[in-house]
Amino acid sequence: MSDSYDVIVVGAGPGGYVAAIGAAQLGLRTAIIEREHLGGVCANWGCIPTKALLHGADVAHSIAESTSLGFAVGGVVFDMDSLVQFSRGVVERLTGGIQMLMDRNGIDVIWGTARLAGKGVLTVSSTDGTGEHTYRASHIILATGARPRKLKGMEFDGERIWSSKEALVPQELPSSILIVGSGAIGSEFASLYRDLGSQVTLVEVVDRILPAEDAETSEFVRKQFTRRGIEVHTKARIDHMENRGDFVYTKVTTSAGEVKEYETARVLVAAGVQPNSEDLGLEQIGVELNRGFVVADQWCRTNVPGLYAIGDLSGAPCLAHKASHEAVICVEKLAGVAGVHPLERDYIPGCTYSRPQVASVGLTEAQAKERGHHISVGRFDLAANGKAIALGDTAGFVKTIFDEDTGELLGAHMVGPEVTEMVQGFSIAHSLEATPEALAATIFPHPSVSESMHESVLAALGQPLNQPPRKKPVRV
Repeated sequence: MSDSYDVIVVGAGPGGYVAAIGAAQLGLRTAIIEREHLGGVCANWGCIPTKALLHGADVAHSIAESTSLGFAVGGVVFDMDSLVQFSRGVVERLTGGIQMLMDRNGIDVIWGTARLAGKGVLTVSSTDGTGEHTYRASHIILATGARPRKLKGMEFDGERIWSSKEALVPQELPSSILIVGSGAIGSEFASLYRDLGSQVTLVEVVDRILPAEDAETSEFVRKQFTRRGIEVHTKARIDHMENRGDFVYTKVTTSAGEVKEYETARVLVAAGVQPNSEDLGLEQIGVELNRGFVVADQWCRTNVPGLYAIGDLSGAPCLAHKASHEAVICVEKLAGVAGVHPLERDYIPGCTYSRPQVASVGLTEAQAKERGHHISVGRFDLAANGKAIALGDTAGFVKTIFDEDTGELLGAHMVGPEVTEMVQGFSIAHSLEATPEALAATIFPHPSVSESMHESVLAALGQPLNQPPRKKPVRV
């Protein structure tokens, strides 16, 4: 192991480890510094373990609905510990794979806590207690990520007031849980715990759940959650929260001004994230910050030459695939690769793995109008999709938004079974500048839920085949 490199990456999450691999494959001598575990929050305490738990929730739902398919299910016993063990096993397998990738790409893994000591210089306090070491690099990429945001009066205690980390490893299934925040994390956990049998209350300060999504999506999911027995409050205020030993007391003022008091077994605070930018030495070398996030340009460069920031550390959207894509852009640009394209922040797909699933890419209808686009909107309900009917899962729709003047796909919004696996089709369409006419001419397999994507595009053209047109058909 050397003390001098072409590239040193700080943080081994989905941004950091991809940056290290990309740099090594371009022939740059590369090291990565990590203080805790390879894979970061996503692999260890976020994206991956939540999906493993949500798989268990889907199985619970399938068992509950199996009588309609002719099954007689009795004597089912659920063990929360076994589901958690399955989830942690998935994590272990994935992070082991990341270590293998580091080895095979010749990347030095340095275990410890890094701090900037000057331009191109890092000091690392070793995890193994061997002391402090100094490393130098022509390029330093910061990928230290973010952590759950703390709210005053709702501080995590690790026992009854949880962050998302504690919600992933419960010792038992809580009989009731109140969740503060209805973004992707809060909504996923609300769906998860409800399907496993908990009584769930979801509280959001703004006027709708999933506030980053199209308004039509938010309202649809709210109705679905309510039908499932999830109590949802939007435009609500938490007046007081207190761990009283056997339960958490929470006082909520609803949008109607009604004061409601809850005694729940657990509370999950899922109100966003805050960047891991403290104690990195950023202020000492004059790195520009905005509310704790590192300010970076379209090539992930900070205002300090040779220093870069990617992923959650450089701001929203705080998504693993955004971090990985920034990693590739950053490394290729610093290495002088020709034809590198900057990140289109408006077209980063977003997915929420609740029931129903939610996926979107691009602008919402409101955003498209605010930016002055003359739009054409197509919508198709899954209630008319043969595959969705066969699955017994017709709660959902696909909505597409096109610029009527240019044919550009401005946005796509999807709710329903496995839409998180289908949204990439619209991402590719936008990337390849496909028009609605080109998409309409594309053959989609039958029967498939993806046919609803085609039907939504046809509806935007006024030419739907399996639902009445919402506007006068235009034939060419």
